[in-house]
Amino acid sequence: MDARKPSPTAGARLKMLRERLGLTTRDVEARSRRIAQERTNPEYYLAHAWLTDIENGEFTPSIYKFYSLSAIYHRNFTELASYFGLHIVNLTRDWAMLPAPRTHLLQASPESETSAVELPGEFKPGFQLKSTQLLTRIVEEWDKVPVALLQHLDLRKSVYGYIGLNDFTLYPLIRPGSLVQIDSSQRKITARWETEFDRPIYFVELREGYLCAWCQLDHGQLITIPHPLSKQDVRRFDHPSEAEIIGRVTGIAMSIA
Repeated sequence: MDARKPSPTAGARLKMLRERLGLTTRDVEARSRRIAQERTNPEYYLAHAWLTDIENGEFTPSIYKFYSLSAIYHRNFTELASYFGLHIVNLTRDWAMLPAPRTHLLQASPESETSAVELPGEFKPGFQLKSTQLLTRIVEEWDKVPVALLQHLDLRKSVYGYIGLNDFTLYPLIRPGSLVQIDSSQRKITARWETEFDRPIYFVELREGYLCAWCQLDHGQLITIPHPLSKQDVRRFDHPSEAEIIGRVTGIAMSIA
């Protein structure tokens, strides 16, 4: 559906929402005026005649009027936008389709408040954690869990980062285009490690962006250390004025082909 051409039923659906709440177009006009006054922005205002035109399919609301309708009708902004062919849930897929050259932090996906994921609810008898198996073959039952609920578990302390296509700092250990999970509670640099796979990796915020690297502190400077095969340079930053640790990388998702 073309977002520029409103669905013939979009206005009718808005009218249905209004009537279910027992609101007249004059009621909506009065409520939108309060929002416009509160926000000191006339763009939030919905005139009686203008709302009628929207319900008749003659206009598509602006983002400000979408906001007012969402507040007045007590409906999710993304739901109202979907009536007109604008599906916010597609953003996650489009983010993946349009990778950025620089490493950066990822925000929660737009649909995370309402979407759900399936997690293993029960494993088949005889399942052993020590062996490598296909998850689909060992799960007896899958349960749907709202993503918003997961954000209130221990996973809340984790944030996620994307490794830019031009960031070869830890290549080939971490490839450009990878996603990393970051534990923001682990910001203290530790020197206790034995192999490169055990060595703590940190997600670092710089003045001009972000960096994912091995790190160490030396007399008030943060030293970011690349993988020896990456052919990248060791870099030094004044700490914490020029570089600050976001957290330790605790998980990686990347393509290997």
